[in-house]
Amino acid sequence: MRITATFLDEISHDIPHQNWGREEWDRDFAAMKAMGIDSVAVIRCGHKRWITYPSKVLMERENCYRPPVDLIGLFLELAEKHGLGFYFGTYDSGNYWHNHQPEKEVEINKRVVEEVWNTYGKSPAFKGWYLNQEVSRAFAGIIDIYSQMGRFCKAISGNKPTFISPYIAGKKDCYAFTTDLQNKNAITIDQHEKEWNEILGGIQGAVDILAFQDGHCDYDELTDYLTVNKTLASKYGMECWTNCESFDRDMPIKFLPIKWEKMLLKLQAAERAGLERAITFEFSHFMSPFSSYRQALGLYKRYCEHYNIDIKPVMKMLKEEIY
Repeated sequence: MRITATFLDEISHDIPHQNWGREEWDRDFAAMKAMGIDSVAVIRCGHKRWITYPSKVLMERENCYRPPVDLIGLFLELAEKHGLGFYFGTYDSGNYWHNHQPEKEVEINKRVVEEVWNTYGKSPAFKGWYLNQEVSRAFAGIIDIYSQMGRFCKAISGNKPTFISPYIAGKKDCYAFTTDLQNKNAITIDQHEKEWNEILGGIQGAVDILAFQDGHCDYDELTDYLTVNKTLASKYGMECWTNCESFDRDMPIKFLPIKWEKMLLKLQAAERAGLERAITFEFSHFMSPFSSYRQALGLYKRYCEHYNIDIKPVMKMLKEEIY
């Protein structure tokens, strides 16, 4: 099991922005390609008032700030240059669906999807859609959101695939803005299976790929959870990926690059469970040799050493980097 896709987090919610421009992103895409990544997914095109492209819909209707750079256009350009597929992440209002107004979340997102498809849909790199409202259980009208948004995205784009990346309400499901490391209200694997059987049954045909985050349970529990996810995905005709988190949930500093040994354990668990693919959250901050976190370079090297990947050209770029 190797990592072949990554999220791009440019509307950062709980990790710092790296303030990269075209040159830095170009190097980063080259480093992704060198280690075997062939797909990127913008995790969200916007969150609350911050957006990744100059969306007339969001600036007019949600009073969003106009961004100085069209990052969606830039990412598609670089995806084409480096031969990567691109998945567009929808808008997270940070408001409507959290306040039990899922119909408003869906309505604004439909307008965004129309706008994006009309603006960027002709790019050969545009491969599909990421529905970015992330949950661990059936709340906030998530079945309606996934079902309606997935079908709308597929209909407007000629059936391009959609995917989701929910999380497990396990013992490491803790709020990012605290130092807590244990969730005292963790659910059992049987309850997880029961609830997600209901959710997936309600979104069948609207979502093509299920990619659960892998960091919310202990390492010795992970194979069992991933096996359940794989069984449920197969039952409802979905692919099953793992979202192999490249940051560490085991310390109160949130968040730092993960120890390579832990990532390897998680990839091995995904392989045992028979998952089709691994995406990571998130290469550019936690695994890139160009990350602002120095530990990310070590993770990149250890990963590439393990899989016997030649990264000499990337290391040459790193040595030539001028700050």
